Formats: sequence, structure tokens, C-alpha cells
Amino acid sequence: MATSKKTSDYGASDIQVLEGLEPVRKRPGMYIGSTDSRGFHELIREIMDNSVDEALAGRASEIWITIKSDGKAEVRDNGSGIPVGINPKYKVSALELAMTHLHAGGKFDGKAYKISGGLHGVGASVVNALSSWLKVEVKRDGFFWTQEYEKGIPKTKLTKGEPTRETGTITIFMPDKEMFGDVEWNLKTIEDQVRFRAYLVAGLIFHLKDERDDYEKTFYFEGGIKSLVSHTNHNKKVLSDIIYFKGEHAEMEAEIALQYTDALSESIESFANVIKTTDGGTHVTGFRMALTRAINDYARKNGFLKENEEPLTGEDTREGLTAAILIKIPTEKLQFESQTKAKLNNPEAQTFVNQLTKERLETYLEENPIEARRILEKILLAARARLAARAAKDAVLRKGALEGMTLPGKLADCQERDPAKSELYIVEGDSAGGSAKQGRDRKFQAILPIGGKILNTERAHLDKIVQFEELKDLIIALGMGIGETKNRDKLRYHRIIIMTDADVDGEHIETLLLTFFYRHFPEIVNNNNLYIALPPLYKIQIGKNTHYAYDDEEKDSLLKRNGHTATTTVANDESGRENGEPETPTTPTRTKSFNIQRYKGLGEMNPDQLWETTMNPQTRTLKQINVEDASEADRVFTMLMGEEVPPRKRFIQTHAKLASLDI
Repeated sequence: MATSKKTSDYGASDIQVLEGLEPVRKRPGMYIGSTDSRGFHELIREIMDNSVDEALAGRASEIWITIKSDGKAEVRDNGSGIPVGINPKYKVSALELAMTHLHAGGKFDGKAYKISGGLHGVGASVVNALSSWLKVEVKRDGFFWTQEYEKGIPKTKLTKGEPTRETGTITIFMPDKEMFGDVEWNLKTIEDQVRFRAYLVAGLIFHLKDERDDYEKTFYFEGGIKSLVSHTNHNKKVLSDIIYFKGEHAEMEAEIALQYTDALSESIESFANVIKTTDGGTHVTGFRMALTRAINDYARKNGFLKENEEPLTGEDTREGLTAAILIKIPTEKLQFESQTKAKLNNPEAQTFVNQLTKERLETYLEENPIEARRILEKILLAARARLAARAAKDAVLRKGALEGMTLPGKLADCQERDPAKSELYIVEGDSAGGSAKQGRDRKFQAILPIGGKILNTERAHLDKIVQFEELKDLIIALGMGIGETKNRDKLRYHRIIIMTDADVDGEHIETLLLTFFYRHFPEIVNNNNLYIALPPLYKIQIGKNTHYAYDDEEKDSLLKRNGHTATTTVANDESGRENGEPETPTTPTRTKSFNIQRYKGLGEMNPDQLWETTMNPQTRTLKQINVEDASEADRVFTMLMGEEVPPRKRFIQTHAKLASLDI
């Protein structure tokens, strides 16, 4: 990727200050979302995106990210380097301003960075404030410049070093344990961040290195978002080549890549500059409108739809579609619906993307009749399935039942009618369901038992889903309908909790339920309404005290703290005969001083135990389900639950040694 480093266009006077830095350490969540693993990894993303912005401005071609063996992180680029001259207004170096003041940067007036991922310019200073130590090294203006900081405060002056002809910025930092505790860098999380940005900026080279594990990998995608679509469809049967087009209008640029597959779900990823718009926005609306209209026009014109047939719906035209939409808007004009930047709000983006998509898609369909026929046949099949589902719903349920007018008999509903205060436990098995019903807090906890493994909905149309008894009951309990009748405002519970046994069958049922929610109720997943309960694996009686352990590590730690080791135990098999083994899964393990019971299923717990360990909001542990990378989630569900066996077999063989089976 050829770049021209226009350092003359970006100097000390471009750095602007809007307010001070002090609030960051007091309220870090306001700036990075949280101080858990997600907020921790936001630090490296903020610095990395500064380098990506250099590439978007045409001043950088490579970025190096290194996780040091001592826990530090380093981000380096070959851009033009942060300005080091004295800011005429504030009488300190532009570098120090950028690192020590909120809203200090060169991205506010659109001169230095026409397109960037940052709107508010707080990235580098926030990382500095939340780092116990940080050093910036700048190669610029013919020299090597260095400055160090501690918790956002300069500890050295800006130092002029050796001469150099190179340009670029190197940021090395150690996240502050006072802020983040013992959270450590997760290589997969960082790798996903890097890969995602490599897709968005075609030709930009990323080098990722982890010194802890002697790991190195380079990411480079000449195809940009076309490569993203190809990656998402890796395990799917495609119906055409990737359709790609780009265009410009006024100061906006747009790139769109799409491809149809034989899948039943859609996967649309959207971006504004390098910001992932998880809730879509005007650019996605424009794309969807154009897609539906272009396909309907082509279908009418070429005899796929008769004059008296109803038009294809947007839901029909998007079944099996994988698409990536990238729009670039000048930074100072970028508008989002909220501070989270999850939804683009620029109205001009809708008009632009709509016109571009309709024009280019119509041209493609006319020029590629064979691929067009395959796509139309797929869409017409989706339309027939939609009509069949509508008929099936009317046949299986009386009108309106799916929207919650008649609740299923198996559901033990709660007394609370405010969805924000209500939760639904989906419990494996009638035995566990009975214990849960007796042990729950009836005021706000509802219980829905499901018997055994449900339908795999990865390859099932709605007509099959609504006829499957367990899923029909679940849809009714949720209250928001399904398919074209779905209304997420009618969701009856804002916390939906999957609770299954801690064995292979339980994990299979959990995966089937996750597939159902991800494919047919993505709103529930995206709105953080879905959870998994984590019941304990062990009940440990030490003297008169009862303890619960949620994994083997916690069990061993508990025993060690109380002066015991598992090697001193003697277990009994199911016949009662001593066998000398350290433990037997289905029976208690006893010594003179303590007793361990391994729970094989939820049904082995009495109502009080189930409440105390898994349902009491004060003591339970829940795992919240969310999607960080939609294309990767789509790929994994397709691989695990789809028709293609070879990808699933490769996955099992690759990860077999990591499995901990309790059969």
C-alpha cells in the first residue's frame, strides 16, 4: 500500500484541547466501558486505532502490536508521528497535550484526519491515565523523541534523541493494576481486533507478536471487506461469486460486498469509518431498502413473480445473505444515535447507499443471469417457507397465541409484570424444573422446563420451528412473536437464563438453545438479555460447614485452605464397595473429616440448594452472552450446527485434547 506522509499538513497547531484529564481515573467506566477484561482490552484498541487512522489518512502502511513478556503492550506504526512542536496556545509540546488532556487531538476540524475512527479524541490520554507507566517514542522532524508518564502524569520532559530519517509513533504501556486488578492480555481477543481492522483497511499490514508464547502472525487482506465476506462464508455453500461495488458522493465513500449462500439466516456487518455499527443505522437501512426493491423489480421483469403475486419481503431477500457495508464520512460530520456509536444516524448516508446499491445490484443481475437465477430461486424458496410458516402458526395455535395471549401449561410464571424486573429460567428436565419451581422467588422468577434435546434450528424454517412443542412453548413464554410478527418491545423477561446439567448432554442442549436465540432472536442476544447459569459441580461438607465449588480448581483450593488434599479420600462405587479411587462422579467421596458430592445433574439438588447456588441473585454466578465478532459467531454456528460434516470433524480433531468430558 503506497503512502505519502504529508507531515506538513499536520503540525503542532492542529492539536486542540477541550478539557482536562483528571476524571478518567475516578470514573474509568465512563471512558472505556468497564474495568473488566473488555475495558482492559479497550486500551490496546484505542492506541491501535490511532495508528489505523494514520493509515486511513494515507500516512502509514504497517502497524506492529507486541504483547511483552512482562505484561506491557506496544503499538508501533510507520505513520508521520505525533507532532512534537510547542503548541502556541498552551506552551507545551503537542505530544504532551495529546497524552495528558481529554479531547486533545488532531481529529476535530477534519484537516489532519479527514476520515478517522475517533470522534472525541480521548483515546491516547485515557490509556495514559489508566496505565501505571507509559512511554511514547516519536520519529519525526529528523529526530527520535521520547517522553515517559506515570498514571497520566509526565515523569520526564520531551527528550530529543538520535537523528533518523524514519517517521512513526511507538507507544508502550503497562495497564494499572489499581484499575484492572489481575486481568491479563487475551491473545485471541487482540487477534480478533487486529483481523477485523485488517479487513476494513485493504492493504494495511498488521504484525502481531506475543512474547509470552513466542507467537507471531501477520495480517494482510488485499480484498478488504470482500475477504471478510469470504471468511464468514467459509463453511457455507455459496450461490455466486462475491458481488462487490464502491462509490463516492459528495464527501462520502461506500464499499459493499455481498454473497448469497444456502443458509437460512442472514449476516450483515456494517461499519462507519473503522467503527463497527452493531445496531446498523442509516447506511444499513439504505442497503436493505435497495436490495428488496432491486430484487423485486428484477423478479417482476423476468417472470419470477407474476403480476398477481405479492412482492418479496425484506426478510425473503435477506435469507442466506452475507454482506459487509463500509461507509466513510468526514470525521466532523459523523453522527451516531448515542455515545456508544452502535448506530449511524447520518440521513445522507441512507440516500447515498440506497442509490448506489440499487444501481449496481440491478446491473449485476442483468449481466449475470445464471447467478441471478440461483439467487432468485433461493429467495423464492424463502418466500414459500415464510408463507408456510404463517399457515403453520395459524394451524398450530389460535390467532395471537404466539404473542403470549395463552401461556403454556409447563410455564410457572412470575408475579412481576415489569419485564425489566423479570427473569425466565429455561431448565433442562422435569426433575430440575420441579426443584427450580419450588426453590425460586415467585415474585420475579419464571421457570420453563424443557424435556431433552430440542430441534436444531440452524437448518429449520419457521414452519418446522413453531410445530416443535418445546420451542413453541418457549416462543409463547417470551411473548414477542417470531419471524414477521416479532416485536421485541413485547419481550416479557429482560433476563433469560439457560440452566442445564454440567455434562455432555447438558452442553449439547445449551448449544441448541444458543443456536435458536442467535438465529431467530438476535435482538435478545444483542440487547444483553441472554445468560447461562453456572451451577456448582461439587458440594463439600467440612465439619458442620457446607461449601460449593464450581470447578475442580475451586474444589482443590477449598480443600487446601482447610488442610485437606483430594489424594487422602476413599470413594465408594455404586454398589457400596470401596475401590480406592480418589472420586466417583455419581457418589459422595468421604474421609474422616470431609465429604465431597459431585453433582451429575441439576435434579440431584433439592430446591434450597438450587436457590442458594444457582438462582439467588446475591450468590449465583451468571455468564452473560454477547457477540463481539458477528462474522466469527456466524462461522462457528454454521460449522457446529450446519450440514457440512468435514469442518465440524476438523474442529473436533483440532480441539479434542482441550475437551473435559463428563459422560
